[in-house]
Amino acid sequence: MSAADTTTPAKVPPPRPAPPPPSAPRRPRAKAGSTGAGTPWLLLAPCLLILVLVMGYPLVRLVTLSFQKFGQSQLWGFQPAESVGFDNFTNVLGDSEFWSVVVRTIVFAAGCVIFTMVLGMLIALLLQRVSGWVKTLINIALVASWGMPIIVATTVFKWLFDADYGILNAVLSRLPGVDMIGHNWFASGPQGLAVIMLLVIWGAVPFVVITLSAGLTQVPKELEEAARLDGAGAWGVFRYVTLPILKPIIVMLTTLSVIWDMGVFPQVFVMRNGHPEAEFQLLTTYSYDRAFVVNDYGQGSAIALITVLLLLGVVAVYMRQMLKIGEVE
Repeated sequence: MSAADTTTPAKVPPPRPAPPPPSAPRRPRAKAGSTGAGTPWLLLAPCLLILVLVMGYPLVRLVTLSFQKFGQSQLWGFQPAESVGFDNFTNVLGDSEFWSVVVRTIVFAAGCVIFTMVLGMLIALLLQRVSGWVKTLINIALVASWGMPIIVATTVFKWLFDADYGILNAVLSRLPGVDMIGHNWFASGPQGLAVIMLLVIWGAVPFVVITLSAGLTQVPKELEEAARLDGAGAWGVFRYVTLPILKPIIVMLTTLSVIWDMGVFPQVFVMRNGHPEAEFQLLTTYSYDRAFVVNDYGQGSAIALITVLLLLGVVAVYMRQMLKIGEVE
């Protein structure tokens, strides 16, 4: 046995661990909700104050008038306002003319919304497939039409559809077998409302197109290519890829369009020279006529309040969709 085998190896002590670095002094934790909870309300305070000042008093006054008998005598102070309870609402809801106006307003708004969304989607899809300079020209035209004042747009449409000097009648009369010279588009309610509907759609489409075009930029190209590789055509790609991604935007735009189109007033009022006939009455113009033409401010306020209550359901749907979008984000 050699000396190397009999020698006991020396034990090496284990290395001492390095001391931990000095920790930074702990800051006292702020209690949850003690700071920052009031910041959003502080930022919203100016907007809420303006809303209360601008809309608070008119809304309270509207509700008050709807429960009163208020005419010219009360307006000029000859007689005090008399509380009539729910009589104004009973008279309005029991009037067959009111329900005709409600049905007409719903049909009018539905037609405007459907055609606006369909045309807006088609134009937005078209903008994705044209060259850059064509897209720029179309966007300029859309913004110009969107920014045109309603009174100016209504005047232009009155000239286009004028019975004596309207350019549309002159153009249509050039078609073989068509004679539209002197045709009055406002001789019947359906035709006249169709013209007003075109005016509303013409002013609403640009906003829908611009919003949907922004949404289309968020559709992943990889998903579209994968769908095409799986054999999907143009309609299949749109239905199963594009449409589900754009669904929150479409619902939001549809809800806003319903709110705006249910409240159409200047287009009808100006197109009919300030005196809409019975066949052209919508809820907004009907309320105006009852209040300022018949001088029954109580019933006019009741009709306006019923319109507000109808729109609150649409607003509730809009707020629900906005909250869903916020939860997804």
